[in-house]
Amino acid sequence: MSQHRALETVQHCEAICEFTEYSILQMDSSSHRKEQLRLLRDCADICTLTAKYMARCSVFAKSLASLCAHICEVCGNHCLHHPDEVSQRCGQMCLHCAQECRAFAMGA
Repeated sequence: MSQHRALETVQHCEAICEFTEYSILQMDSSSHRKEQLRLLRDCADICTLTAKYMARCSVFAKSLASLCAHICEVCGNHCLHHPDEVSQRCGQMCLHCAQECRAFAMGA
């Protein structure tokens, strides 16, 4: 697992979650999506922190990547329950990020 590839994936996931949160807040139904908005914020925040730890080759990067994988998986699965295109795209990205983070966390 390339650390560089994992770092790029985590950064991309963070950006997609931020954009998705913004997009949902523009919808009339945003008040019915409080759980999704909370998960998007959690996912974006853990991705930001994980990217920083990966970039500086911290000894804690793998542990954080493992937590990031879990949060991304929960967020991704929740987003996939919503039919709008932005949530679907975000859900797929989050699940991809979860895979990359798990692979990074298990790497040597």
